[in-house]
Amino acid sequence: MKQLNTIQSALFLIGGVLMVIGAGCFVFMFAQQIVCWIFLVGALLFAAMQVNQAYEGHNPTIKRLKKIMTFADIFFVLAGLLMVDSANMWLKDYFADTITYFNVVYNKWVLLLLAAAILEMYSMHRIASELKKDAVEDEADSEEQDDAPATDRQ
Repeated sequence: MKQLNTIQSALFLIGGVLMVIGAGCFVFMFAQQIVCWIFLVGALLFAAMQVNQAYEGHNPTIKRLKKIMTFADIFFVLAGLLMVDSANMWLKDYFADTITYFNVVYNKWVLLLLAAAILEMYSMHRIASELKKDAVEDEADSEEQDDAPATDRQ
């Protein structure tokens, strides 16, 4: 995996902290009109930095898991947008009645956040184990090449 530079790592960390602060304050109904935007900004920072961290190898499993992480990032941003809507009810006018709006949209950000968190945790742990497995295989291959007899030496 391509490592993030210092600024990108800081933005990634700040994005994660803003997401936690935004979701926590929103759940405990502390200034929901403001903290929903804090969560959305955090989700955007987190997603942008995570998408920026590219995998440069050839392992198809890690490539698939990286795509799952991107899907989770999209869910984080959509959860932020739905959180903003839950605080402001901007989409309510697009529904025939308020009950339909509440059934379809209102507070559904929680479901997207849960799905994103599960996908993120799964892919993060699987990528870590796959990278460790690749490192062990690469080390074994390099030792095997070092131990091979040199037939071309004169």
